[in-house]
Amino acid sequence: MSLRPSRRAALGQLAAGSLAACAPSGRDGEVLRFWAMGREGEVVQSMMPAFERANPGVRVEVQQLPWSGAHAKLLTAFAGGGLPDLCQMGNTWLPEFTALGAVERLDARVAGSQVVRAADNFPGIWRTNVVDGGLYGIPWYVDSRLLFYRRDLLARAGYAAPPASWAQWLEAMTAIKRLVGPQNYAALLPLNEYEPLLTLALQQDDPLLRDRGGRGNFQSPGFKRALGFYAEIFRRGLAPAAADTQIGNLYDEFARGYFSFYISGPWNLGEFSRRLPADRQDIWMTAPMPGPAGPGAGIAGGSSLVVLKGSSKKAAAWRLIEHLSQVPAQTGFWTLTGDLPARRDAWAQPALGGDPRAAAFRAQLERAKAAPQAPEWERIATEMQLVAEQMVTKGMSVDAAAAEIDKRADALLEKHRWMLDHNRGAPA
Repeated sequence: MSLRPSRRAALGQLAAGSLAACAPSGRDGEVLRFWAMGREGEVVQSMMPAFERANPGVRVEVQQLPWSGAHAKLLTAFAGGGLPDLCQMGNTWLPEFTALGAVERLDARVAGSQVVRAADNFPGIWRTNVVDGGLYGIPWYVDSRLLFYRRDLLARAGYAAPPASWAQWLEAMTAIKRLVGPQNYAALLPLNEYEPLLTLALQQDDPLLRDRGGRGNFQSPGFKRALGFYAEIFRRGLAPAAADTQIGNLYDEFARGYFSFYISGPWNLGEFSRRLPADRQDIWMTAPMPGPAGPGAGIAGGSSLVVLKGSSKKAAAWRLIEHLSQVPAQTGFWTLTGDLPARRDAWAQPALGGDPRAAAFRAQLERAKAAPQAPEWERIATEMQLVAEQMVTKGMSVDAAAAEIDKRADALLEKHRWMLDHNRGAPA
């Protein structure tokens, strides 16, 4: 889950207090415990009666966890032997729980399934569930990051189509900046978000970690090229050197033209539609991310479903995963939540496939790439962005910033290297 769940939850979930189970406890039958997070945990409860009708004698007990406490809850439950039978898991958490031996390998289940097939999924998303050669999760819903942009201002600046390459994007941003004047900008790249820089970095051939994931590779030519492009946007005054907390109301600022390009995820399809006035709905559009020489890669994000190794009801848990992987369930879940379907064939539905704003995500997901599969990755990404912020605000050079990110990454990966050196099977 390269798109941070706590941030997504702040946009989409109801405030969560104590955890609640959905089903009454008085019914007989096998009880399948399912943990799901945030808004998804609330909505999926309504989908359980259909599964229970198709599987007499099985009752699903859904427990809704707030994203802000889900990771700690899972670790505590693992330590205490209290994990459920299956759960939703962000794909950046999967390497950690695989290394702990908490999740069941699913290759054999998929091989015997008539429902779940790798070919039905976006390749980059599927690969986020493959850790050290084994399949441990099944994509449930997907996301990535791409451009939300002011198509009216882009047109006024002289461009009939969104940029497809970095050079075109820089040219378009420069033209928009001239158009909107010194008090406004062409882009918003919040300095407290690592996802824009990570997106640019994943568009390079060089991996972000080296030595089997034991050391940073941020001084590679590819990452420094991405970091240099990121720095150039700020150096030219095309984006404000600010965090998103300093922007006020993002949607109002977008509508008034304070910025015209914004890298964000599919949850903002609904937010832009709701928060911009009806007479301003024609000013915005989405487009796949520009890349170094053409359409570029994006982050492979989303959540997967996993079976916990300690479960005594693995067969029933797998049947529930198959149920939630079918096209009707995928499209129904999208209707209820706005979460994009993991299955490609679910995109054939006219309401989704016929929406040009959603179609840009469909194209981006075909080029999605996974972040490094190291349990420490989210902390490394946070340090990457902290250094990038210093580069933008304090004039640190690209070379110095890349070296500093490597230094911080290597410190965070010390335990990872120890596990590799002692053959403890840390994921590469």
